[in-house]
Formats: sequence, structure tokens, C-alpha cells
Amino acid sequence: MTAGKGRIVLMGSGELTSTMVGVHKQMLSLKEGSPKAVFLDTPAGFQLNADEISKKAVEYFLHNIRHPMSIVSFKSAETSTEFEVETAYRQLKEADYFLIGPGSPTYTVLNLQHTNIPDIIIKGVESGACLTAASAAALTVGSHTLPVYEIYKVGQSLHWIDGLDILSHFGFNMVVIPHWNNAEGGTHDTRFCYMGGSRFEKLKALLPKDTIFVGLDEHTACIMDLETQTAEIRGLGNITIQQGSRELSFGKGETIPLQVFKEGIKQSPKKSNTQTKFNDVKNIEKKENSFWENIHQLEEVFRKGLEENDSKKMTSALLDLDSTLWKAESTMESAENISQVREILRELIVVLGVEMDNRPGSFESVMNPLVSRLLDLREDYRKEKRWADSDQIRDILYQCNVIVEDTKDGQKWRVINKQ
Repeated sequence: MTAGKGRIVLMGSGELTSTMVGVHKQMLSLKEGSPKAVFLDTPAGFQLNADEISKKAVEYFLHNIRHPMSIVSFKSAETSTEFEVETAYRQLKEADYFLIGPGSPTYTVLNLQHTNIPDIIIKGVESGACLTAASAAALTVGSHTLPVYEIYKVGQSLHWIDGLDILSHFGFNMVVIPHWNNAEGGTHDTRFCYMGGSRFEKLKALLPKDTIFVGLDEHTACIMDLETQTAEIRGLGNITIQQGSRELSFGKGETIPLQVFKEGIKQSPKKSNTQTKFNDVKNIEKKENSFWENIHQLEEVFRKGLEENDSKKMTSALLDLDSTLWKAESTMESAENISQVREILRELIVVLGVEMDNRPGSFESVMNPLVSRLLDLREDYRKEKRWADSDQIRDILYQCNVIVEDTKDGQKWRVINKQ
């Protein structure tokens, strides 16, 4: 067991959403210079869209965190070549910030447990790096891992598998459960990472009675600072610590000593508000989703106006975005959301400027090369006394709003009735 100098961030979900932007930025800002951030793709390595998930993480960091991120690809221990394995090891050893997220917890454990990757991450955190384990990955860092898909989707009997147990190296002998307040089931209970209350109680009974369970609400982060030995709660919900029949709950903004995670609950039970809170958090998420749906609709209107050369659409979309920003500030919308919308507005203004700069100038400047060439041809016809052909060119130009005049100084042209 070692204290370490770094940080471990456990996220219940939302690792690539606006709710966690501030957490990522805070962790990176604590490192001097230009910290190297990496995304490990193992949890989703079996999925056909694994590369798309990695790309999304890179784009999220680039656009929202304003920080570059590299992909450490280790999709499968079985199929990775020796070169790919060593490349992944080298990239991880150089990293200051590890992000591991969506996918399958059991697949993650099976593919990482016999590699050097857990040890490399542990040594990195010992030296001051930050490990952010979210969603599926959060399930793997404790002593035991919940086989969510196997139980919830496949119907296997209730069981646990051994976890990567990264946390025990820092004195935390516990089991981490993300999606603690999940409400996707609607008519049925999907709290406790889709297990539901009654099923989760049976799962708990399969482990020793003194096992410490740490539940993470969705869009909620527990920042464990190994140097200060404190944990800070960020995001929309709570974290819940359960041990036997005892339970403690901590909400956004609270700071707690890490000793609580190490020694368990030694004080009188404190009633958790998980049951009453998860609907409140779901309502907050719905409100945020509605907010972002409106923003994305305005983006779409602007870009459609750009394609259609409809200045009214583009102007209206920009004005509506500006109005949305003012309303968001007056209704106490989160600073993170406001900051991101402001960046979107600025980006669209730049897009408009670039588009206008790339478009041709006046009608006359666009028509000049064509008209000049046709007038040269008309002059040749006139010299050859092909008056009908000469008049035909003049008539065609007139139909294009260009009038041709024969003067003593030669042919002159001008635009009439331009639309």
C-alpha cells in the first residue's frame, strides 16, 4: 500500500459530456507544463465502433477541454502483436492523465488483468498522474467487478468477478458501482448499475459483510486526492458509501477524508437520499438535454442557411443563440454550459466570416472573364460581317442582364436589372 502523489477520479457516467468538463480541466490544470492526456480504448475494444468512441474522446478534449489527447490502443490482449503491446506500454508510461471509460467491465478485466497496464497506471498515479475511471471502467478498479451485461442483458446468475483492484494499492479495499441512481428502466428499478434494489441486495450478500461499496450517481465525480488525503464530490448527484446495513451519502461540493473509504463507516448510520434523489437528478438531465437540443437545432438552422445562401436564416440563428446565452445566464444555467455555447457562437461567426471571404466578389467581377471573351468573339463576327451571329451574342448577354453598347471607342457593357 502506498499514499501516492496523484489523483484518482471515479465517475458515475458522463465522462464525455458537459457535466464533466470542469473536472477534466481541473485535473489537467494541476499538472505543470503541458500534461499528456491519453484515452485507453480497451473497455470498448470488442465493439465495431471502438475507433469512433476513441475519436469522440479526442474531439471532446480538443473542443471542450481545449487540450490534446492521444489514443492508447489495446483492444485485445489475445490479438495484439508484441509491437502493439509495447507501444501501448510506452504511451501509458509517458502519460500524466489516464481516461478509461465506456464499454464492458468484464471484457476490460479479462484483457488487462494479465498485462502490465494496471501496474503502469498505478506507478503513474504514485508519481503524480491522474487516473479517471468512468462508467464501465469505474467498475473494474475495485476488488470485485460487477458483470453488468452478463446479468442484466444475458440473464446469467448473480455473481462477481475479480476486479483489477487498482484501488487497493492506495489503501482502498472497496467495490465501485457507477450508475447508482440510474432511472432508465422507467417502470422497473434500474438503480445500482441496472441491478435494481432487490437484486443488488442479493449481490451484496455474495461478498464479505464488511465489504465497502461506493456508489456513484450518474454525471457525478469523486475526486480522490492522494496527497491531501481528501475527496471532493463534483457533478449533479451524490456518492453513497455502504457497508453492511450502514450507509453514508455525500453531495456536490462536499469534501471528505479518504479515511472514510479506507476504514468504512464507523459512525451512526446516516439515511441516504439516493431513493429520493435519483428522480431529481434525472429531471436535471432532462432539462440539460432540452437545453442542448435547442442549441444543436440552432446550429443546424445556421448551417442550413449557409448551404442555401439564406442570410436571414443565418442571422436569425446567430441572434437566437445570443438570446439563449443571455437567458441561460439569468436562469442560472451552469457556467460550463454557458462557456460551451459561447464557444459555439464564436465558431459559427468565424465560419460565416470564412465562408464570406471564400465567396466571389461582385457580379461584375464574376461575369467579366466570360463577357470579355464573348465580346471578343462578337467583334470577330462583326469583322466577318456575320451580323446575325453578332446580334445573337448580344441578345444572349441581354438575357443575362448584361447590355452591350457599340461606341466609337469599341464595345462597352454594363449590368442592368441585377438581382
